[in-house]
Amino acid sequence: MIVRIPATSANLGPGFDTLGLALGLYNDFIVTPSILQSIRIEGEGKNIPKLLKDNNFIKVFKDIYVDLGGKEQQFSFCLKNHIPISRGLGSSSAVIVGAIVSAYEILKIPYTRDLILSKAVKYERHPDNITPAVNGGFNIAMVKNGRVFYVKQKIANDIKAVVVIPNKAISTKYSRKALPKQCSFNDTIFNISRASMISGIFMSRRWNLLKIAAEDKIHQDKRMALFPVLFSVRKEALKKGALMSVLSGSGSTFLNICYRDDAANLAKVLSDKFRDFRILELEFDNSGISIQ
Repeated sequence: MIVRIPATSANLGPGFDTLGLALGLYNDFIVTPSILQSIRIEGEGKNIPKLLKDNNFIKVFKDIYVDLGGKEQQFSFCLKNHIPISRGLGSSSAVIVGAIVSAYEILKIPYTRDLILSKAVKYERHPDNITPAVNGGFNIAMVKNGRVFYVKQKIANDIKAVVVIPNKAISTKYSRKALPKQCSFNDTIFNISRASMISGIFMSRRWNLLKIAAEDKIHQDKRMALFPVLFSVRKEALKKGALMSVLSGSGSTFLNICYRDDAANLAKVLSDKFRDFRILELEFDNSGISIQ
C-alpha cells in the first residue's frame, strides 16, 4: 500500500489562509506491519537526522491508529519525499494527511475525504493547504466549529505551473512574525476583492484577469522582504509570460501560473536567470489523495 499526497500552494496572493491548489509533485508513504519499528526516508529530508528521531508522520499516524482502536503493533515506515521541506509547498500538510489516511488504510476502516479533513484540521488549523492536499484541484476553504467547509474546482489543462524553489528555507512560524498585527480597512477590502476575483477566475477560466487579481496588500511583500531576491523572481516571471506570480504559502517558493504553451520557455528563462534555484514545470493535480 502506497498513500500518495500532492504538494500544494496556498494563499495564491490575496487569499490568505483561504485559497489553495494542488500540484503534480508528490510524497509517497508506505506503512507495513513489522516486528520492530523502523523508518526510512528517501528524497527530501533524508539527510536530516532529526526526522529519523522525531518524525511528525509517525506521531500523527500513531495518534490516529490508537484513536481508531488499533491493536499494539510495530510498523516499518518508508517515506518517499519529493515535496521540498519548509519551502511553502505544503510538505507538512502532505505528512499530516498522509499519516491519517495511512492509519485508516492499515486498519481497513472506510473513510471519506471530509472525514480526513476533520482529522487533519486538528493538526493544521489553516485549511488552505490541507484541503487541496485531500481533494486536489483549486479549493476555497474555511473552518467553523472545527469543521472544514470548502468548494473545489478542477483545474483546466490549458494552464501549467512553473515553480521557483530557492535554496533558502523559510519556516511558516518565522514568516508569520513579519506580518502586521492589524490591517487597515482599505487593505482588507483590497484583498477581499482580489481573493473573490481569483475564485471566480478559476471557476470561469478567465485567466487573463489573474495578474491583477493576484495583487495583495496584507502579507506577500512583508514576507518577501525576508529574502529580497524574490522581488526579482516575481518581476522576471511576469515580464516573461506568467499570468500570475505569487509567493507559495509562506515561501520561499514562488508559484507562477502560465498558459501551457508558455511553460517551457518561462521555465528556461527563470532557470537561466536564477541558476542557484530549482525550477520545476508542473501539472496541476485534480485527484488529491490516491492509493497506489
